Amino acid sequence: MRHFIRSAAVAIAMATASTLTLSAAWAADISGAGATFPYPIYAKWADAYKKETGIGLNYQSIGSGGGIKQIKAKTVTFGASDAPLTGDDLKSSGLAQFPMVMGGIVPVVNLEGIKPGELVLDGPTLADIFLGKITNWNDDAIKKLNPKVKLPDQAIAVVHRSDGSGTTFNFSYYLADVNADWKSKVGVDKALEWPVGIGAKGNEGVANNVSQTGGAIGYVEYAYAKQNKLTYADMVNKDGKKVEPTAKAFSAAAANADWSSQPGYGVILANQAGAASWPMTSATWILVYNKPDDAAATAEALKFFAWSYAKGDKMAAELDYVPMPDKVVKSVEEMWGKDILDKDGKPLYSGM
Repeated sequence: MRHFIRSAAVAIAMATASTLTLSAAWAADISGAGATFPYPIYAKWADAYKKETGIGLNYQSIGSGGGIKQIKAKTVTFGASDAPLTGDDLKSSGLAQFPMVMGGIVPVVNLEGIKPGELVLDGPTLADIFLGKITNWNDDAIKKLNPKVKLPDQAIAVVHRSDGSGTTFNFSYYLADVNADWKSKVGVDKALEWPVGIGAKGNEGVANNVSQTGGAIGYVEYAYAKQNKLTYADMVNKDGKKVEPTAKAFSAAAANADWSSQPGYGVILANQAGAASWPMTSATWILVYNKPDDAAATAEALKFFAWSYAKGDKMAAELDYVPMPDKVVKSVEEMWGKDILDKDGKPLYSGM
């Protein structure tokens, strides 16, 4: 893992609207759509890239399901998803897939008098809350995990994603791994039949709903918790250790990942072993065509991704994302040279 310093969160110009547009009128946009999980860092990278190159990014933060649909419909140059496509799906669709950055999913709550990191949850208890089996904040299961916290006698208001979401995929993957009832009754997918709760669109929507609803609990990418000053919960991980959501904890979960073990680098990082590992860690992936109709647009997108790999680590660390390891970046860029080609079979990327 490349060395980076975890620094305090910085203020970023991140609208809660669903579309990021950073482009000059005379410059060709790089168009993409999909996951809301990486939106804060894509916004930050795009702003810096535009200042350096004059090339803008039009990114629709509409959820992983929407991003997959749009790239398959060829309405954008790239799709973005936190739920990796299978090897068969990639092959049949003619798509290449690669990871861009990693981060953490955190439970966020709205409880008067409770500070960030003061509340502790574990996987089985979190699953029972989202199953509707635990309905009050002073339930014995929560009190057992928080003997020194003054928990209110207050109903739990569950907030979940309403759109097709890679964040939901990774969240539900974790819950299914730690709770048999969740696995059998709800399962794992980008969109679910939720037993309880109210739906909200995007990480932005969940963050907003939790911040406005007393007694609420939801799940968001950590940058959204920081941006919206939400109260997050610490977690008990697979090794039985209480951990805070930090870049160091996300990095620990990814430390032993074998990225070459799955087609399209589709490794799931949920519930990894290790005393320091955050249990809800996830990568986020980019999807482009192996032989795109608009080769010039895809080549421009690859330049942006290469720039982000090369120059975006510090910006990622400032938002508590984890940059991809050097060896993974090298492998991805080699894959671009072999697999992403123009109509004449020539590589669209030949290095920065």
